[in-house]
Amino acid sequence: MNGSIEDLENGYNIWVDIPDHDIDKINDLAHKFNLNTDAVDTCCNKSKKPEIRQFDNHTFTVMLEMKNKDPETLLVEAIYLFLGKNWLITVHSSEVNLMQIAKRVFNIKNETIRQTRIEALYYSMLAEIVTKYEQLLTGLELSVSDYQRQTLVKPLPAIFESIDTLSRQAITLRRHFWHIRNVVNVLLHTEEEKDHVKYVKIVYDDISQLIDFVESYEGTINSIRELYVAKVSLQINETMRILTIFTAILLPLSLLAGIYGMNGLDLNNIAVMPVGVLIVIATMAVIAIGLIFFFIKKKWLLARETKITKQKFTEKQVNRHESKLEHKQS
Repeated sequence: MNGSIEDLENGYNIWVDIPDHDIDKINDLAHKFNLNTDAVDTCCNKSKKPEIRQFDNHTFTVMLEMKNKDPETLLVEAIYLFLGKNWLITVHSSEVNLMQIAKRVFNIKNETIRQTRIEALYYSMLAEIVTKYEQLLTGLELSVSDYQRQTLVKPLPAIFESIDTLSRQAITLRRHFWHIRNVVNVLLHTEEEKDHVKYVKIVYDDISQLIDFVESYEGTINSIRELYVAKVSLQINETMRILTIFTAILLPLSLLAGIYGMNGLDLNNIAVMPVGVLIVIATMAVIAIGLIFFFIKKKWLLARETKITKQKFTEKQVNRHESKLEHKQS
């Protein structure tokens, strides 16, 4: 299927691949194959939004090649496909090895691809591109499991940032998968009368399943984030509990040290206290009692006992009401 443009006159299918995104070659092919100007501009501007446009003499499709540079970095490269009658033009950057994808297609369906129309190669390429997305989900799943384990062992601030990065990556994947499913859906409805529509159905089922997986991973990531926040809250509560214990121990000692450190108080003659010391102690007692009553009024103290009492009182009312109903029925 790979040959010269002159082979079209002899009834052959041809495939022209431009692996380096050469603008001069693209413009030359656009002139020879009468490619749509807007589609060519989209290709030259290196748009990375999956889409499909159908014109009078050809169909223009943008697909994405996605792979993980590392667990937190997603690399996205666009693949542009111009499909016409008996010809296919593909444009992509040098980072995309489309020839490897084509060789795999030929090895799996050698005779079928060679003996059918050029659409078979086009659909098979779409299917192979979507199949490679499963590797992204495998990496995403491993990252989710790793962060979940780290969160349970010892939550660290860096983990929270990594979880946010992973969440943004899942959202990006879901958005790209949605656009790609829209592209496949258009092909599924416009090419439903052709023989090779079965390839499109397979691609549609695969991308729909990938979207379901991504959405489930998003829920898991959100659960990990909530678990992380809960774990950090427990650590903070434990720290505050320890500090409260130390404070409760030191406060009485500080109070005693403050009282006995007052000027005018003679520890050798403790029975005779100056009037000023008595006034200070009485003022402290009044302030303490006033604060206790204030806390009780605000339900900061003894609130639990009040709630339990109200609950018991409500249960007694319910039991009494039920006994009255049973008495009336009898």
